[in-house]
Amino acid sequence: MTTKFPKAILLLEDGTLFEGFSFGAEGESIGEVVFNTSLSGYQEILTDPSYKGQFVVMTYPEIGNYGVNPEDVESRKPFLEGFIVKNYNPFPSNFRSTEPLHAYLKKNKIVAIEGIDTRALTRHLRDQGSKMGILSTRDFDKKRLLKKVRATPKMVGLDLAKEVTCQKAYRWTKGVWAPSPQPSPARGEGDHFKVVAYDFGIKQNILSGLVTAGCEVMVVPAFTSASEVLALKPDGVFLSNGPGDPEPVTYAIENIRKLVGEVPIFGICLGHQLLGLALGGKTYKLKFGHHGGNQPVMDLGTRKVEITAQNHGFAVDTDSLKGKAELTHMNLNDKTVEGFRMTKVPAFSVQYHPEASPGPHDSHYLFGRFVSMMREYGGR
Repeated sequence: MTTKFPKAILLLEDGTLFEGFSFGAEGESIGEVVFNTSLSGYQEILTDPSYKGQFVVMTYPEIGNYGVNPEDVESRKPFLEGFIVKNYNPFPSNFRSTEPLHAYLKKNKIVAIEGIDTRALTRHLRDQGSKMGILSTRDFDKKRLLKKVRATPKMVGLDLAKEVTCQKAYRWTKGVWAPSPQPSPARGEGDHFKVVAYDFGIKQNILSGLVTAGCEVMVVPAFTSASEVLALKPDGVFLSNGPGDPEPVTYAIENIRKLVGEVPIFGICLGHQLLGLALGGKTYKLKFGHHGGNQPVMDLGTRKVEITAQNHGFAVDTDSLKGKAELTHMNLNDKTVEGFRMTKVPAFSVQYHPEASPGPHDSHYLFGRFVSMMREYGGR
């Protein structure tokens, strides 16, 4: 039994062309093409708001085997612009599956292409850097498509957090659904900490990780003022992941600057970059970013190495933090900043994802570190 899919093409801004078959929605879409090295977890990747404005290339060749289910989503819908795989399996086999991946993509209007050489595409992006691309299932005129993709604004300078953030505050009470491989952070009987989480494109498993660690979580929109946050009398503030360039998110940078020193702060991913900018640091775009669940990071204090899940295209400049913060973590692949902390006020951040959904759970301890910081600062 086979399923036939219609023709589709992927054209990069440099003219590189890949021909394959459409297994998602019909139409045309433009985005920055990045590759993800995770072996599984495609549903979590599809629903990670950090991929807004991007096409995701899966380096693992076989995608779709276990279908899709309503429990493994990371946000209210997929935010990426397109999905690219080597081989797609339209006949999933898993007791949790409720529908095949291609049906889910069509329902959510996500274009997707399969049957292309994803290894060649990944090597091209690795060597040449991330490229803008256009996916089409209708128009195959290379000249016309090339004109469209080259006229589209690139990632640098784009504030995409405002496009994925929630529009009003809400409480999150759900903990991690499966037992963590590490025990929950030790806390006193009845101990709980009120945390305000800025939503720059937050993933649900991050919120669940905070709840499991002993936090009462109130999620607020990206544009919420510092005074509004402080009026909630939080024990701590969490700065979430999110898409795009951190520098244009000036409203968040200014609010974070006002919060530093007023309340304990923990930032990850985009939140890490925004905290760095709030301290007077600088950020820059990486050649092809870090996307996947196998990035080695060293804790510069303990010299221990963690295998981490990451999803970002920008990084904090190391030299720009000198005299402002202490570096705590470093990427062993390219020596980029993976974490820093302030020495005089309670604030720290990491570039990677401690919830790791999908990915390894080496960094779950960071939720406990945040709880310990709030406990110490609050005198509990």
